[in-house]
Amino acid sequence: MTECSICTEVFTDPRSLPCLHTFCLKCLLNYGKNKRSGGRMPCPMCRKEFTIPDDGLSGMPKAHETSEALRSLVVGDKEKVTNVHTITEEVLQRLKNEQNDVIKHLAAVEDDINAEADKLIAAIQSDKVKLLSEVALIRLKRVKQLDTVRQKVKQHATELESFKSQSETLLSSGTDCDARKLHDRAEELMKFDVVGHVDSSLPEMRVNFTSSTLLDRQDENLVGTVTEGGQLRQLSSNSQGRLSA
Repeated sequence: MTECSICTEVFTDPRSLPCLHTFCLKCLLNYGKNKRSGGRMPCPMCRKEFTIPDDGLSGMPKAHETSEALRSLVVGDKEKVTNVHTITEEVLQRLKNEQNDVIKHLAAVEDDINAEADKLIAAIQSDKVKLLSEVALIRLKRVKQLDTVRQKVKQHATELESFKSQSETLLSSGTDCDARKLHDRAEELMKFDVVGHVDSSLPEMRVNFTSSTLLDRQDENLVGTVTEGGQLRQLSSNSQGRLSA
């Protein structure tokens, strides 16, 4: 500011008041012409009163000079600002530490999630192998049963084919004795119930797969849950006290 707020002109011999407002000396002398040395006088701008020096208003410090009151004010402000700056640096360091803690903690949480998921995947893979192994054993047993029954039925079919061939030969050149033997053979072959043998040897196969109900739990994560709580660490009582001082 280069203009006096009283005369609105460029300062002439500017003098500063304790409230830090500055005026021309002549404007102050005219404004306080009825005031005496040692008396009280209000600032023309803010109305804050100050004591007139013993040598009158001419004794007010020049604007470029720093009065003792102003020096004390600046020193006090510097102390306050320094204190706030110290606390601010502490807060910045706390936030930095908190950020590092958050990153480390969440990294550990991610590791736990991955580890638990890997366990589930391994368990599912293991159960899959067991189930497929059970199916393979059932298949092997069933195929073996079928092969055994098939061989028995195939053998019977061969014997029936042989009987048909022998009967044709007998009809063309056989004897009564041969006919009785062939008849006995026919009765023996007819005793074998092919359908009954197959049904009794191969019980109905009932192999079914029932899937797990884990995937039906739509409201529950298969791996686990993540919850968020807590807050940033609070300022220490000592720092709070210094900040409010």
